[in-house]
Amino acid sequence: MTNRICQACGLVFQSPRMTDAERAAFYSAEYRQLYQGWEGPDAKDLAVQSKRAESLLAFCQGKLPGAKRYLDIGSSAGLLLEAFRQAYGCQVVGVEPGEAYREFARQSGLEVVASLEELEQDGGTRFDLISLAHVLEHLPDPVHYLANLRESLLEREGWLLVEVPNLYAHDSFEIAHLVSFSEHTLRQALGKAGFEIVTIEAHGRPRSRLLPLYLTALARPANAPGMMQVQPEGNVRLKRWWGMFRRRLLERFFPGKVWLPFP
Repeated sequence: MTNRICQACGLVFQSPRMTDAERAAFYSAEYRQLYQGWEGPDAKDLAVQSKRAESLLAFCQGKLPGAKRYLDIGSSAGLLLEAFRQAYGCQVVGVEPGEAYREFARQSGLEVVASLEELEQDGGTRFDLISLAHVLEHLPDPVHYLANLRESLLEREGWLLVEVPNLYAHDSFEIAHLVSFSEHTLRQALGKAGFEIVTIEAHGRPRSRLLPLYLTALARPANAPGMMQVQPEGNVRLKRWWGMFRRRLLERFFPGKVWLPFP
């Protein structure tokens, strides 16, 4: 697995990478086995998802005025869907390719489909909130994917919630991560896809008090989509080296604050 840096914008991406067919087979049969050792949710995984749902909901509250129809892509066990349904009283729909996780969410009374294509077949369905939590880094063409969401599924005055690993603090380089975002390149990707960022934050919730492991952003459709000019990010290798060096130092001297325990 090799990660390269785009000389035009500074985006870090995996190349070579799996073909579309290989990637589909990987997510249907190998992804959960590789990362967890089994296909379905367990107590630890559900605890992680619960804490992440709390963090994302807290990030939105006070910024997101409301939601009537909410779509979560990569909805997993559905805990984020349930958190937003309870907080905003909205109708919720999930997209989850993993069969075991999809069935777990359905047994909780949630509407979850296997693919975005399945959802798009309904036609005319639009949402005023769409989220992708730890999904964007798995996509081969995140800008095109986001632009399609804006054009096909998001209301004109809707909201987009995105969370990704932070290249300058997270391990990032995993076989499933086709793209590794910094704050700069996440801003560029959202802008090129036709979004304006309302707020963005680097943080460690719910895993760390000290490490900015994740980047979370709220965005809305831009008034003039596609007009943004790409600005390159410099010193990407140096920033990555410094970020991971700082992480090792903090892990050595403040282990109890760097990594927070889960129930």
